[in-house]
Amino acid sequence: MQITKHKVAGIHYTLRDNDGNILDSSEGRDPLYYLHGEGNLIPGMENGLDGKSPGDKFQIKVPAEDGYGVRDPQMIQAVPISAFGGQPVQVGMQFQTNQGQVVTVTEVNADQVMIDANHPLAGQELNFDVEIIDVRDATQEEVTHKHVHGPGGHHH
Repeated sequence: MQITKHKVAGIHYTLRDNDGNILDSSEGRDPLYYLHGEGNLIPGMENGLDGKSPGDKFQIKVPAEDGYGVRDPQMIQAVPISAFGGQPVQVGMQFQTNQGQVVTVTEVNADQVMIDANHPLAGQELNFDVEIIDVRDATQEEVTHKHVHGPGGHHH
């Protein structure tokens, strides 16, 4: 069976940057299961998986535009340090805004903090090593809810 819209696929993957550093991997864990065709993966990854079958092993190179997007300088801003309510703030810390957006602290000085709302992998080309483990038909409930249920998926 091939991966097509509304199939559930189980994959093992290793994600590397262009220098070969491992950024994420399913090694030593259960496969990642997702519902194909519903935007549950970044577009470049989903496009690269289309038509593949169990047992296939391959690489996918995803440009930034089809991954986490290009870096947007408008998503970097200075915030008064007083906005953090006196708690210690350090470079690399992440906070969730009142709007639910995750921001990363990139610089701290006496009166302000620079935050970046770009995804940490924005602007980067992504390199995936992938193995297809399983492909099955999605249940009607999975199609309706637009995500996988049961093992490797969401439980209601």
